[in-house]
This record gives sequence, C-alpha cells and structure tokens, in this order.
Amino acid sequence: MADSKEKLFSDFPSVSTQEWMDKITVDLKGADFEKKLVWKTNEGFKVKPFYRKEDLEGLKTTEGLPGEFPFVRGIKKDDNTWFVRQDINVTDPAEANAKALDLLNKGVDSLGFKVKASELSAEYIKTLLKDICCECVELNFSTCQGHTVELAELLVAYFKEKGYDPKSLQGSVNFDPISKMLGKGKDKSMLIAKAKKLIETLAEFPKFRCIAVNCVDLNNAGAYIYQELGYALSWGNEYLNQMVEAGVPAALAAKKIKFNFGISSNYFMEIAKFRAARMLWANIVKEYNPQCPRTDCSNTGADGTCYCACKMVAHAETSKFNLTLFDAHVNLLRTQTEAMSAALAGVNSITVTPFDSVYETPNEFSERLARNQQLLLKEESHLNRIVDPAAGSYYIENLTASIAQQAWNLFLATEDEGGFLAAVKANKVQETVNASNKARHEAVSKRKEILLGTNQYPNFSEMAGEKTPEECKCNCGCSHGTEETPYMALDKSRAASEFEALRLQTEHSGKRPKAFMLTIGNLAMRQARAQFSCNFLACAGYEVIDNLGFATVEEGVEAAMKANADIVVMCSSDDEYAEYAIPAFKALDGRAMYIVAGAPACMDDLKAAGIENFIHVRCNVLETLKEYNEKLGIK
Repeated sequence: MADSKEKLFSDFPSVSTQEWMDKITVDLKGADFEKKLVWKTNEGFKVKPFYRKEDLEGLKTTEGLPGEFPFVRGIKKDDNTWFVRQDINVTDPAEANAKALDLLNKGVDSLGFKVKASELSAEYIKTLLKDICCECVELNFSTCQGHTVELAELLVAYFKEKGYDPKSLQGSVNFDPISKMLGKGKDKSMLIAKAKKLIETLAEFPKFRCIAVNCVDLNNAGAYIYQELGYALSWGNEYLNQMVEAGVPAALAAKKIKFNFGISSNYFMEIAKFRAARMLWANIVKEYNPQCPRTDCSNTGADGTCYCACKMVAHAETSKFNLTLFDAHVNLLRTQTEAMSAALAGVNSITVTPFDSVYETPNEFSERLARNQQLLLKEESHLNRIVDPAAGSYYIENLTASIAQQAWNLFLATEDEGGFLAAVKANKVQETVNASNKARHEAVSKRKEILLGTNQYPNFSEMAGEKTPEECKCNCGCSHGTEETPYMALDKSRAASEFEALRLQTEHSGKRPKAFMLTIGNLAMRQARAQFSCNFLACAGYEVIDNLGFATVEEGVEAAMKANADIVVMCSSDDEYAEYAIPAFKALDGRAMYIVAGAPACMDDLKAAGIENFIHVRCNVLETLKEYNEKLGIK
C-alpha cells in the first residue's frame, strides 16, 4: 500500500511557475495580470494570487522552532493553550466576586477587573477576590492610571497574606499613560515615572506584567494592520527605553511589558500580524542586551543574553471598529473568525467582545455566547493542541514577512522622529490613524469595504427600536473635570456609525419612505437591478417593494401610486432605458421621487429630460442616501 501511494504521487509531473503563469495568461484573455489578480493591500504591499515553495526562499520566518528565538512560531512549545478571558466592570466588589466565581465555572480561566480607584482598599480587594484561587486563573486589573501603584501594592499584600507562591501567579496590571493620551488627548506623560515603582512592587512576581501597550486602541480607531503593529513596537520600545534609563534592568523591564492587540476581520493577515509581532519585538529587546540573573536558565545565550525577556506576551481582543448596531447577530460571525485567527496565531489570551456591546451593556446571554465562541475553538476544533499550524504555508509565511517589513519601516520612521511619545505629543500618531479611520469610512460608504447587514444586504424589516449606540465610559471612579486637552485624540467612530446614524434618522423621523421597484423589460436585468436597488435603499431604512414585472410603464406607475410609494425605481436593462425611462418619468409627473437603477449610455439624454437620480455600483451609497433623505424631508 505504501508503495502504491508513493507511485501515485510520483505520477504527477512537476509544474513550473512559468507554466502556471502561461495558463493564467491564456485564461485572462488579454487582461492585465497585475490589475486583475494582484491584490494591492491597505498595508502597502501587493499579494499575489498564488504562491509556491520557491517563494519561501530566503524568508527568516521559516527558521527556528516554536519556543525558540525570535519566536515567530510562538513562545509555546508543547501546545497552543490560551486563556479565555472575560472582563468585569466592578461597581460593587461583592457582586463582581459572585459573577467572577460563576464565570470560572463556565469555562473562563482569565478574569479582567476594571476597578474604581476611589474605592480601593485592602477590604475592597479581599471582597473582590474572595474564594478565587489566584494560582488557578489569570488575573488582570485596571484602574485610573494615577492609582495603579496603589492597586499593585494592595494586590501584593493580599497575595502574601494568602500565602501564594509569587512564581505561580499569572496576570497583569494595566499601566499605560500613553493610551490615555491617545484616547482623551490629555497629557499623562508625567505618570510614566511611576512605572519604575510599579515594576519594583511586582518584581518578585515573574508572571505578573504591569506595563501595558494597548495597541487595541489603534485597532478600534480603524488603524491598518501594519500601523497597529508598527506603532505597538514603538510604543513598547518607548516604555522599555524609559525603564532602562530609570535604572530598571533590561530583562526585568521587558518581562513586565504586555501587549494588548486588537483583531480585525482580515483573517490571514491577522495570523501573520501576530507571528511578525513576536519576531520583531524579540529582535528589539535583544538589542538591549538583557542579562538573565539566573545561572540555570535554559534560554540564555552564550553571551548571557536572556532570551526569555525577548518573548512577547500578547493578549488579543476582537475589534470594536467593525461591530454594528443593525443586524447585530452578524457580529458573531465577525468575532468568531477574529478569535480563530488569533488562536491559530498563538496569542496568550483572548477576549471576545459580546455581539450586543454596541448598543447596550452586554447581558448574560451575549456574554455566554462570547465565552462559548472560544470554547468551541478549544474543545471542538482543538485549536489549543497544535502550535503554529500556519507555519510553512507559502501564503502566510509571505504575509508574515511583508507585514513585518511594513511595520518595521513605520517603527524606524517613528523612532527617527524621537520615539512614540514624541510622535503622540506631535499628534503624528493620531493624525495617521485618524486618516486611516476616515479612509475606511469612505471605503464603507462606497462599499469597497463591506459590512454585512449595514452597507450591504441589510435586514429590510429591522427596526432599531430603543437601541442606540453606546458611548465609551470610564469606570475608574475618578473625577476628570474639564481640564484642557493639548493633544489630538483618536477617532474611535465605528465603520458602521454613519450608516447607523442615517438609518436611525429615518426611523426617528416617523416617516418611513416606500421605495417601489418598477420592473419592466429584460427579465434578468430587471430582477438584478431590483435586487440591487432594494439593498441600496434599505441601507437607509426605507421600506422596499419588489415586483415581478409590468407590461407597460403606465401600469407600473399606477401600481406605485396605489402603494403610496414615495420613491419609484425604474429597473430594466441599459438598452431599454432609452425606451422606458422618460415615459415613466413623465407618467409619474412628480408624484414621487424617481430613480433610474444603473448608469446607461443614454444617461445624458435622461438627465436632459429632467431625470436626476441614478444609483449604480460606482455611487457613494452613504452620500447618495443622505441626499435622498434631505429631498424627502427627513431630518
């Protein structure tokens, strides 16, 4: 049997890349290969339609094994286990404790507590962590940045009182003043000086990290993948450099940094991003020549370099940028693929954002679904059993190298400008990311970037009701006052926000326009254009009425008027518009808005006859619908 299998594979002749290209050229029938099949990514590089083994030649990403420097294949060796994390906004420590204990019985093994700085005390921590075995779960805490050291001291006192082994505790304290500068535009740079004290407080807890790089904020603001990664590296280097200059040993400083990434829906690129992130960060840390204080460390180089310090610990959160208020259950599909890409990429922990978080505080049902999305990946798909399954993929290895190069270029450019903090103070980071946010909103408005259920294939009958977009709230319990903001803040408006505002405007106006499809002529074309027009106009919350077809334009117009249509859409073929469009327009006689579906060759003639509304694939859907709302008196 083995011999027959060997013969089977040997029977297939090898095919060269040139032969593939020759075949593709024939199939393209003269079309340009670059324009038709090469993907020009937002990350600044091109992706070919196919890759072969020869494309791996010279790639550094294919060198090494899991757990080996530079950790492109991950920092895990034996399996791909990650922590399933869920965060809790603590309003009452006893209630939060009860919820935490319940979550630990439902598959969660990592807890995130967002605590109020104004209520911090030893009793508060004792109540919050009551009956929780801190050695059995990962514990993560965040509070107002000015009180993070106080929080760490309370935690250390609690852990010592309980007699926990410092080496067995895993978790983090979220100290990241720069994140607050990006989010609020306020100057928090003076707080960075507290980092040394924070590190010293948690120095004897080797698996407890306390300096955070919250590049998830960039992701939620619409940053492209290479921007999130490039700035994350510079962000981490800023903290590392300042800690070393403050007298903290490089190895200790590096081991206290934790990266909190976002995960976009760009499935394969996200896998490549995390692989590239580990590789690049390892090389950055190595340049600091971190020395391991342990003489028995198996991860120490001949020159004393502590490769343990070069390991990136990465938490990943599904993106909020692409979540939607309408057709919200589609969010489950988005977050599922995002969580899957992060799991395959070998991150250390994952938080899945509940699907309803856009418009309400997540309830028990949505939180359960979010947990189970990860548990399915672990317990049914077994993604926790294999380390770096993407390794060797011609495509993903090349994506890893390409993203790494683009991110590295951004890192170097940021460092040349004085480092990440200087770039933030000069508003360069905010300007760059906000420009990406604007560009992506533009892409969504033109359907170049699809948000299923929002700008394409909306639920025709869905009404928002009492659902309104949730605003981001601070939970630290501090009074922020009305202090001035010297710096620009990140624009975290979601990709769907403008379409949602438009649709809510329609719904709240109390007048839901009826759009009637006047289908006539060529069967295939009228059906295709009616479907296109229904999807187009329903994005603004209009009621759409499709039809099988009419024998004459007069019959169609009469039916539209009987249906009390506010909009009549002519749906036919380009050739037949010359025959049908103007008679229908005249028969309608201004009793409803008139739209022609398409961009026919006779458009100029139709415009000359007074027809001014056309919808087609080259339209800016959002701007067109805004214009229609204005014409219909919807404000």
